Amino acid sequence: MFESIFSFFKKDTKTYPKGSVHSFMVKNLQGNDFDFSTLKGKKILIVNTASKCGLTPQYEKLQEIYEKYKTQNFEIIGFPSNDFLWQEPGNSNDIQEFCSVNYGVTFPMMEKISVKGRNKHPVYEFLTKKSENGVEDSKVKWNFQKYLLNENGELEKVILPKIQPDDESITNWIEGK
Repeated sequence: MFESIFSFFKKDTKTYPKGSVHSFMVKNLQGNDFDFSTLKGKKILIVNTASKCGLTPQYEKLQEIYEKYKTQNFEIIGFPSNDFLWQEPGNSNDIQEFCSVNYGVTFPMMEKISVKGRNKHPVYEFLTKKSENGVEDSKVKWNFQKYLLNENGELEKVILPKIQPDDESITNWIEGK
């Protein structure tokens, strides 16, 4: 019974290959289901965010690269997290309003989750464990760490938090250089 209650957090390994984010279903800030399988064929940047962090201005550059590349099979998915010095204290409505009013964010933002520790969300279990993603183990060092996934939903790169979203290491990856 426990397994069925939380099955929506788990990967459907019967349908998707191990190592693909496309098998996850999460909730967005509005409480609606967001199915990662809808992103097949797109490059994905997943980022953990926070509203009261010194790196919060990265929202602006995230939005800029989203606007520039969203029509080129590219998507950004934001996951608010309160794991680092309680820098994301708000609820879903607070987060949505903050992102919209202050940075004009239009890329998909998911419900607040934990990206580390024993309550780590299954998407971040996938992103941070080589046994899940098939590429590398990593730890989320701080807010605004970026994970780059290819068109098949496979992890390709981990970008540290202080590296800006418009850094060449990211834009060259998006452009396939």
